[in-house]
Amino acid sequence: MILPSASPIGWLLALAAALAYAAPALAAARLREGWARRALGLAWLLHAAALGWGLWGEVPRFGFAPALSMTAWLALTVYAIERQLFPQLRARWMLALLAALSLLLAQLFPGQPLHATASAWLPLHLALGIACYGLFAAAVVHAWLMTRAERRIRQGQDPDSGMPLLTLERLTFRFVAAGFVLLTATLFAGMLFGEQLYGRAWRWEHKTVFSLLSWLAFAVLLLGRARFGWRGRSAVRVLYAGAALLLLAYVGSRFVLEVVLHRSV
Repeated sequence: MILPSASPIGWLLALAAALAYAAPALAAARLREGWARRALGLAWLLHAAALGWGLWGEVPRFGFAPALSMTAWLALTVYAIERQLFPQLRARWMLALLAALSLLLAQLFPGQPLHATASAWLPLHLALGIACYGLFAAAVVHAWLMTRAERRIRQGQDPDSGMPLLTLERLTFRFVAAGFVLLTATLFAGMLFGEQLYGRAWRWEHKTVFSLLSWLAFAVLLLGRARFGWRGRSAVRVLYAGAALLLLAYVGSRFVLEVVLHRSV
């Protein structure tokens, strides 16, 4: 069955973070740059505290919604680092809005309790998977910025991306390559140590199939880039397809189990 929502402390942290995110998300045009940056930094810290409470609070839990929330937090972390190098990078409002929505979703669906009898290696396996999600989320954001900049250039307008187009493209594929390495490591860990991690051997199920399909999509994308110089719309479409398959692998499977089928496993 679906577990009740998160604890009151988790809700307070999440609501405070969501309000802080709302400032740069909804008032981007009216808020001064310094105040927007401070609000985003405060929201980022509160978001981290909410995630920490969910994992190490009174009843540690994890599921599809916390995974989305962590992915959004990691994407914002990448954004904050890149802003130091490219101050004109413009994706704050979109990332802030997505982070706020994912935080509230994680409080409504906090997931299943993490059993005390689980393998000590399970947190590392989950961390690899979430880091992989975060890197591909960053790649998708950069691909979206790249596509928008290309469209504006074709229309004879200011690209308005805050970064040179070739830099956006190069960073996009770097994030894809890094995410592909982590995805490969995560899949190998699941195949080789599934029984130690989850108490059962490797099984062919929806999560496994979607994960392998996403791995194949990203492998084709990186091979096409290296061998044939893929770029532009075709490469972005393959990236979006791989990211969608990866999202279905864990988040989609857990959503069906937790929300649609009301199952705990």
